[in-house]
Amino acid sequence: QVQLVESGGGSAQADGSLRLSCQAFGYISYMCMAWFRQTPGKEREGVAVIDTKGTSTYADFVKGRFTISQNNAKSVLYLQMNSLKPEDTAMYYCAAGVFGCRLLPHDYSRWGQGTQVTVSS
Repeated sequence: QVQLVESGGGSAQADGSLRLSCQAFGYISYMCMAWFRQTPGKEREGVAVIDTKGTSTYADFVKGRFTISQNNAKSVLYLQMNSLKPEDTAMYYCAAGVFGCRLLPHDYSRWGQGTQVTVSS
């Protein structure tokens, strides 16, 4: 059973930076891993995805500001978030999927419990 555990969330000022990590515990066979975010009352939205070849895709609202990456063993997923904006405030989730690899929640079968990011102006 794969377990995904996020860390690195917290508070930041606008234009600041944070780096999120997602540790995968247990054997994992997947095609892609991704970051999603969600605020109360809104649907979960895709932020960035990376496949096993290292190809990444970003949502338009984070292009040029966020970078998704993995360690060499592909057991840790990162999200480097720069030039943060108050609208980036959300619970951030990592996810692993075996098909699709789009920025759509239903492409992913394993989810972490989330880490909160709060950006103040």
